[in-house]
Amino acid sequence: MIFEADQHVREKLVPMFAKFDSTIVLSYLQGHMGKAWVNNVETPTVAQITVGIFVFYAGDPYAEGAEQLLHNLPEFPLVIVQSTEWKERIEKVHKDSFEKFQRYRFSKNREHLQRTHLEKIASQLPKEYKMQKVDKKVAEDPTFQELSEDFVSQFESIDDFINRGVGYAISHDDQVVSAATSYSIYNDGIEIEVATHPNFRKKGLATIVAAAIILDCLHRGKYASWDGANEESIHLAEKLGYIFKERYDTYYINV
Repeated sequence: MIFEADQHVREKLVPMFAKFDSTIVLSYLQGHMGKAWVNNVETPTVAQITVGIFVFYAGDPYAEGAEQLLHNLPEFPLVIVQSTEWKERIEKVHKDSFEKFQRYRFSKNREHLQRTHLEKIASQLPKEYKMQKVDKKVAEDPTFQELSEDFVSQFESIDDFINRGVGYAISHDDQVVSAATSYSIYNDGIEIEVATHPNFRKKGLATIVAAAIILDCLHRGKYASWDGANEESIHLAEKLGYIFKERYDTYYINV
């Protein structure tokens, strides 16, 4: 049997997830968004954190309730664990329904993000485009929502996103063609979500709009964290000043 964690249980999970280098994990542990489940509310020995499609497991992968937690998944889940033991457990439980691939982690160091460099990038927007901070009107625009359902989906509502999140959008002929937002938030910053319309890629728009949101975060004393999904994401991050740290295994589970 598994139980959804409340605030008091959440505090007990901090040591269990201490080795995760993920701002998305912090989003939950610091009480901003997401949910968690445990096998025991008094003395949890295994736990699951879910924020959107991202799922993290820690504790004893063979504890009572662990297998039930491994089946407690959202649609299109991306599962991340730390130990070889957890990876073996996932591959056994989901032996016919998992895909293993790698994502890319960058060093979380504010000093790597140079204002002058980012300001130069952000100033290179061609005249036929317009960039603006995401307000309620932009957030409700279908062309913004169609770019990525994850721009605001971790927030309770668009109003909640406007109050707690941040985003920048580039438009062309009143169509949002590229945007960067806070996929998630934590005490010291955000995790970036960037997307560009297929017809407007290879024009440098993602780099420009990402520079804008990073500058906004720096101005507010926050850190804009970057986690890469592919080689293209790595190259974009490095253009902005991020320094690659390591690859790590991720599991897509077909539920």
